[in-house]
Formats: sequence, C-alpha cells, structure tokens
Amino acid sequence: MRIASVGRAFPENYYSQEALLAALREFWGARFHNPRRLEDLHRNVLVGGRHLALPMEDYPKLSSFGEANDAWIRGAVDLGERAIRDALTHASLEPLDIRHLFFVSVTGLATPSVDARLMNRMNLRADVKRTPIFGLGCVAGAAGIARAADYLRAFPGEVAVLLSVELCSLTLQREDLSIPNLIASGLFGDGAAAVALTGRDVERSGPEIVATRSVFYPNTEQVMGWEIQSSGFRVVLSADVPRIARGIRKDVDDFLASEGLTVRDIDRFVCHPGGPKVLEAVEEALELQEGALELAWRSLREVGNLSSASVLMVLGDTLADEPPSGSWGLLLAMGPGFCSELVLIRW
Repeated sequence: MRIASVGRAFPENYYSQEALLAALREFWGARFHNPRRLEDLHRNVLVGGRHLALPMEDYPKLSSFGEANDAWIRGAVDLGERAIRDALTHASLEPLDIRHLFFVSVTGLATPSVDARLMNRMNLRADVKRTPIFGLGCVAGAAGIARAADYLRAFPGEVAVLLSVELCSLTLQREDLSIPNLIASGLFGDGAAAVALTGRDVERSGPEIVATRSVFYPNTEQVMGWEIQSSGFRVVLSADVPRIARGIRKDVDDFLASEGLTVRDIDRFVCHPGGPKVLEAVEEALELQEGALELAWRSLREVGNLSSASVLMVLGDTLADEPPSGSWGLLLAMGPGFCSELVLIRW
C-alpha cells in the first residue's frame, strides 16, 4: 500500500491570533476577574493564526447547537470536496477511481454522513464502499490511514481515500469559562485534508505503508474528549495529556522492534501537532534531534491544531520534501480513549 498524495482545503476566513484574542476579550472580558489569564493561555499555545469556517462576525448569530451543526455540515461538504479533488489531482486520479471512502471527524454530526453527501456532488461510483468514523478525535488522521491500509491489504488493486474535516470553531462553548475551553478557544482551527492511498497492484509513487499499530491506555477515558450537552460539544482536556505522551517511547520502541528497527533508523517523524506541551513531550520521550518535528511546529504556528486533519497536513508537507529512497518515516498521533496510532512508512 502506498500514500499517493495528500490534498488540503481551508476556509477562506483567516485571522491572526491577536485578532481572535481581541474578539474573545471583548466578548468575555467583563466576566473575567483576571483578563490577562485569557491572553496568557492564547499566547502560550504558540499559534499565530487560524482559519475559521465562518466570518468572525457570524458566530454570535449561532444561537443553538442545531444552527452550529448545520453550518458544520455545509462547511464539511464544501471543504471535503475541495480536499479530495486536490488529493486526486496530485495523484493523477479521478473521482471514479475511488473504491472506498473513509471519512473522519469529531466536530459535527450528519446522517446521511458527509461521505454520502459527496456521492452525487462528486459523481462517485454507486458501488463505493463508505466508512464514516466519529469519535476518534485527534488520533483519527493516523487511525484512518491505518484502517485504509487494512482495506487495501485485502483489495490490492483498488484506491482508497481518507477524508478528514474538522471545524473546531463551531464547537466553541461561549458560556464556558473553564480553563480547557479557554485553551481550546486559542488552540484549535478549521480545515480539511484528504489522503489518496493505493494498493500494491496500482502503479503509483509515494511512500509504502509497511506496518501499523494501535495502542489503548486503560482507564484514561476522562483525559480527552467531549461532553455532549444541549449547547453542543463541551471540551474535556486534562493536564495529563503531556504526561501520557511522554510514555509513548515504549510503544514506539516495541512497534519498531517488531520490524527490526529503532528510533535512530527513522528519518522523518510525522507527528500530530497537539500543542506545545505535547510536541515537547514527544521530542523528549523519543530523544529527537533539534528540528525533527519542525513541520509539526510550523503547522501549529500557521493554522493551529486541526484535530484529526493536523497530522495529515504535516504528512502533506513531509511528502513535499521527501527523503531518499529507502528512508523510513513514522507517523504518530494520540487522541481520546486515551490511545495512540503508529504508522511505519518507507520511501
């Protein structure tokens, strides 16, 4: 199985972190005993700016979870189509080449699912297999690649596409002044990414998916996720995330050892940019050289954490500057469960 290409799409609305902070300060300011707390939280996530699904002035008009979710459906379908078409173009593929469409998101709900809503819009084959996946959160980009690889192992002559659309701004709880929600208001952005993957019998270039591994950490369900309330998705974000991330070394070592490798054999690390503390924890745990996660840091600075789409954005940047043939890469992400996904690739 090969990763043939990565496509991406962003909403046209882009705002600097300072502009977003000013809007939130105006909205929340009178309710804060210490307004500088919001500024400190926003600046500490090291995000320079983010795309938003809607113009900033439209968010106060969303009066219910239903209205926000309707906006999510519209945005997810539009961005999803753009991201898939971008991936297909880069891989010299057509919509009719897609035999399995995987869709991941954790920022909205739709039945029919977004992948179904793209069938007629993109003139996809009527016999396309569709797998919508909800609930994996930030780990879903890596997990989606792994599940697509599982499928292509069984159907080596086919093409699969993974689509991730995350419109995190539409989940913001405007009445929630908890620290997790304030952090989320400064960290998460909006965007879509699509990955075109090909079975071994399809002639395409791109790194080979050699192996995958899923790791679940027992009794960690409260570390990260959503509390779904009448107002929508209320973020759950524990301070334990960086601590758990530091424990990823054993999982990586075990996974690589099963393929006869060590961390020192990896030339490219494709890491989900969960936030500064998460990236620092991964760098420390894996004893990485300076600059090993630069693409993840850059993605965080430029567009923020896009949940499941983020690691796919970093993957796209990695493919644009691929190493020599025979080089090894490790794609990794963590998310609600709490869990991690590891994908070993080779150019």
